[in-house]
Amino acid sequence: MLHLTAKNFEIEAKHGRLPVVVMFYAGWCGKCAMMKPVAEDIEKKYLGRVRFCEADIDESPALAAQYEADIVPTFIFFQGTDIVGILQGIISQDSFEKRMKQIFCIK
Repeated sequence: MLHLTAKNFEIEAKHGRLPVVVMFYAGWCGKCAMMKPVAEDIEKKYLGRVRFCEADIDESPALAAQYEADIVPTFIFFQGTDIVGILQGIISQDSFEKRMKQIFCIK
């Protein structure tokens, strides 16, 4: 997953050709540690079709506040500059993948 900060967020998350999932997380968050491998597995499966990124809420608090990522992990789904979906907390890999496919209209 590409690491995002306030400096590269706009370009990397909102101006690419692929839909983007941004995982807002914290290093101290056990639920985040549980969800990161799930996101990484899904990222591998959809390589070239969906881009996965991560943003640390402690490193970029203004970014977390802007996107209301006050619960971690928070997954925000971008299609271009639009937010098209949000998931929060622990989600099974199957549920995450099904929801992502619905959000991005992936067959």
